[in-house]
Amino acid sequence: MSNFAFLLSEWPDVHEAASKAEALAHSDPRAACFYARRALEAAMAWLYKYDAKLKLPYQDNLSALIHEPTFKAGAGEAVFTKARVIQRQGNDAVHSTRPVRQYDALQVVKGLFHFSYWLARTYARGAKP
Repeated sequence: MSNFAFLLSEWPDVHEAASKAEALAHSDPRAACFYARRALEAAMAWLYKYDAKLKLPYQDNLSALIHEPTFKAGAGEAVFTKARVIQRQGNDAVHSTRPVRQYDALQVVKGLFHFSYWLARTYARGAKP
């Protein structure tokens, strides 16, 4: 069972990508970072669609969504930092030729878990983890 099972009922797209990241963290660190970034993208898209307090930034790329002041203020520094690390490591995994360390993939998946937990505790309509 995935540590991200709590996402399945309300965020199936986030759950799918997060579960893949978790499953690949040891065997394919590069893919794990890619899927973690994909999960973050899906979560951010959901946030901007359903949270009226978030102001859509000038661009709709992941970096702009993360750095938008209304997201940073609402999420707090710890969640913002985790999102930034996931985004950066995901970008590096796709665009860099240097090896992705298993340790880095594990840290990214750990950060994704914390981000996902915040998402569910803050926005879940059903049972909260």
